[in-house]
Amino acid sequence: MPRLEIAENGFRLDDHPFRIISGGLHYFRVHPEQWADRLHKARLLGLNTVETYVPWNLHAPRPGEFRTDGGLDLPRFLDLAAAEGLHVLLRPGPYICAEWEGGGLPSWLLAEDGIELRSSDPRFLAAVDGYLAALLPPLKTYLSSAGGPVIAVQLENEYGAHGDDAGYLSDLAGLLRTHGVDVPLFTCDQPGDLARGGLDGVLRTVNLGSRVDAGLAELRRLQPSGPLMCSEFWIGWFDRWGGVHTTRDAADAAADLDRLLAAGASVNIYMFHGGTNFGCTNGANDKGTYRPTGTSYDYDALLDEAGDPTPKYEAFREVIARHAPVPDEPVPAPAPKLTPTVVELDASGGLFDQTHLFGQPVLAGHPLTMEHLGQSFGFVLYEAELPTAGPALLRVGEVRDRAQVFVDGQPVGVLERENHEHALGFVSPRSGARLTVLVENQGRVNYGPGIHDRKGLLGQVTVNGAELARWSSSPLPLDRLDGLTLTPAAPVAGPALHRGTFEVDRPADGYLALDGWTKGHAWVNGFPLGRYWSRGPQATLYVPAPALRPGRNEITVLELHATASRTVELRDRPDLGIVED
Repeated sequence: MPRLEIAENGFRLDDHPFRIISGGLHYFRVHPEQWADRLHKARLLGLNTVETYVPWNLHAPRPGEFRTDGGLDLPRFLDLAAAEGLHVLLRPGPYICAEWEGGGLPSWLLAEDGIELRSSDPRFLAAVDGYLAALLPPLKTYLSSAGGPVIAVQLENEYGAHGDDAGYLSDLAGLLRTHGVDVPLFTCDQPGDLARGGLDGVLRTVNLGSRVDAGLAELRRLQPSGPLMCSEFWIGWFDRWGGVHTTRDAADAAADLDRLLAAGASVNIYMFHGGTNFGCTNGANDKGTYRPTGTSYDYDALLDEAGDPTPKYEAFREVIARHAPVPDEPVPAPAPKLTPTVVELDASGGLFDQTHLFGQPVLAGHPLTMEHLGQSFGFVLYEAELPTAGPALLRVGEVRDRAQVFVDGQPVGVLERENHEHALGFVSPRSGARLTVLVENQGRVNYGPGIHDRKGLLGQVTVNGAELARWSSSPLPLDRLDGLTLTPAAPVAGPALHRGTFEVDRPADGYLALDGWTKGHAWVNGFPLGRYWSRGPQATLYVPAPALRPGRNEITVLELHATASRTVELRDRPDLGIVED
């Protein structure tokens, strides 16, 4: 049975020298009917391995529950990788970063007041134990020790950027071993964090995007023997809302790949194929200012968001061919695309008229966070009565992350965490007027101490200095669209849902453009395409071909504000925004 071994100067597989040439491909960012296509293109590039994280928060949406259905069928993904002749680097976390919601940590952990994530806090370790107990035993036959494709498993993720508790890492390693992992473990860190993030007896690897020689030298200084490996070779970057579309020159990235391979190092290209943060799954960063990540995770990768090879794919294939065998087959052609089509959304309905479909209001003396409502994604609708008529000043301890404020159904303003906004003035028309606050979770922070990122209205909420003492908190996860009441009347002002239909002869990849729309979410046939926002940079949402069907198809859009349009357009090419110079 082929088994990866860590030797004095490199890896050995089945007792032969082996170099890992891998690419990042996250199954949860790709429609499951497209996994086989992406894996095939990985092999044609010359990769012998693919890497994937495992998102704990999707697999375990609630305590005691573990899902492996549909797009979470990790065993099927591993079977497809093995069928393509690819090995797998498995990165189960529990923390994965990945520009993913909460770094993959489930939101229900934050319902526990005072819990310390990524630590030896017994409550956290007990939850991790339960997660690994559900995840790993069914994967035992997929380990290379049992003849499967998984040759190594990562221990935590860039822990040196977070802490230096070797006891915590040792506890995690013990849990992995207890639950059946008998293949090599590895850690990964940026060069300056290698000392803090490692664990004796576990292979250290380095993450970098440039300065290859310096990064490998630092790895070798701290680890005098064993394989040199770059577990994340960053060849592009992610985008944030309100920023620009980030790219990296193909020749520049290929030259650094050549340096890595010429040094004898193993490598995991991050990303081979980025994919999409479908639904509400994007993360965020907060280094003093909250910055939510965009829907597209194109990453300027070797395959674009639709899985088509880019010029970077061809440049990297040429480099890999200098150092390892590459299949003697042509580069795959781009997949067919939809014929551009304008779709009228001719049925509408107010969101506030549909709230009963998503959950029941909970009454309390203060606004309840999403986590205390047992909710991970979407919105919370808060309501209270204003005590008096006249000028009013609303103050909120913290808004996480974006609050639209209404009085008797009329919009009076927006508070944004990103802009450090806590107060809003308006006029109350009467005593007992209804104050409504719609709060959007724009993505839990995925990096740094901000991962303790509870959502909703936090802290004290006052009007004219007096605390409002009776609140209704209604969960709006938007996890299903059945039962909506939408009618072909005049368009409803936001927040509102809009729906229309279109015909397709043969399903193909496409891109949904929402020119004239402001901010919200979109679905095709109930499949969540993700968030859109007129601030950009991206102006289109990727529509995977398997989300469509021959004949009649349906588009649903939640627009949070007013829209100047009742139409959207399906296009045959993406618009990810202006490229940074």
